Amino acid sequence: MSARSVRPTWAHALWGALLGLGLALLLWAPARWLAWGIAQASQGQVQWRDARGTVWSGSAQLVLTGGSASRDAQALPGRLQWTLTPRWTGLDIRWLADCCMTDAAQLQVRAGWSTWQVQASDHTSTWPAALLTGLGAPWNTLQPDGQLQLHTQALQLDWAQGRMQLKGQAQLQLNNLSTRLSSGQPIGSYLLMLRGDPEGTPTPSVQLSTQEGPLLLSGEGQWVGARLRFKGEASAQEGHAPALNNLLNILGRREGARSLISLG
Repeated sequence: MSARSVRPTWAHALWGALLGLGLALLLWAPARWLAWGIAQASQGQVQWRDARGTVWSGSAQLVLTGGSASRDAQALPGRLQWTLTPRWTGLDIRWLADCCMTDAAQLQVRAGWSTWQVQASDHTSTWPAALLTGLGAPWNTLQPDGQLQLHTQALQLDWAQGRMQLKGQAQLQLNNLSTRLSSGQPIGSYLLMLRGDPEGTPTPSVQLSTQEGPLLLSGEGQWVGARLRFKGEASAQEGHAPALNNLLNILGRREGARSLISLG
């Protein structure tokens, strides 16, 4: 047998070994690789610590921080579990937080020619408001406590040629909130709504309203591109102004008894 006939055999074996190694790395890539990617994409504000399993199926502890140089950090009780399922045109994501969700939520990510689509399943989950303190200012000053109930309905994001369209809605119910800046607790319950049109809109609306409580919050705005433009106001019910004065000074620009809130 000549050397010329042996070389292709060794070459094929080498390529086969490299291909097998690549597939093994892809299939069994450790969960910490995904955790590293999440931290990099969020500039350190969202961290998945103690990641276990693989990129495709694993769990971790969710921690919110003020960034890589921040000393603020708040961990979610329990663990966050996920499953990633590749599809021909995208990815299905299934995730469940032990502490805060009774049923798993799902995201369908679909890619096309210069287009992206992200569709969320309808679900309800309840999160501790104290988790926000990990994000640093202004949450570490407010020190919120209470419950955040998130509900999504027919929520879908579409990107085409650099433009976003939103369909459906997301509702955040802030229940029995309290803060160290007020001597009266709780300060109230509130509803924050994000709404798109059934056919999709590039400028979904944002509305804030008070459900109950001595601190009165209201406002409205729009998402324009990646920026939120919002105007609102805060005030105290009659007889509660002394207990809420410090909080009103933090929330916005004071104008008499009101605090004017402006974002974007």
